[in-house]
Amino acid sequence: MNNTTYSAKSSDIKRQWYIIDASGKPLGRVAAEASKLLRGKHKPTFTPNVDTGDHVIILNVKDVILTGKKLDQKIYRRHTGYIGNMKEISARNMLQNSPEKAMMLAIKGMLPKNRLGRQMINKVRIYSGSEHENQAQKPIVWEVK
Repeated sequence: MNNTTYSAKSSDIKRQWYIIDASGKPLGRVAAEASKLLRGKHKPTFTPNVDTGDHVIILNVKDVILTGKKLDQKIYRRHTGYIGNMKEISARNMLQNSPEKAMMLAIKGMLPKNRLGRQMINKVRIYSGSEHENQAQKPIVWEVK
């Protein structure tokens, strides 16, 4: 019996490009699939302390849906750093004004909060329409269940 643990090295990692169509799908489910691909958890060579993930392209973010009463009840908050300057925006306004930012925040919340997570978030490209500029990478279609 072999009692050694496999640990991926940066030279062994082969990165793929995946494309996800988000039209008509819940925001959280698309973000969960994207974060799984970015993290590399779909690969047998997954190592928690190494960035083994792939590149992800998300299309049609403007057509993403929120279930339940989240459109009116969910609030995105940020703080400017000055006293009393907390800014709030509802999910309905966020999806109308900048759906890419809503998707980016959802994915970012599902990644590690350290250097590794900041490295992983740079491998996602989010487009509100169906056109993208990464055809040269020959992305593979990833279906969200």
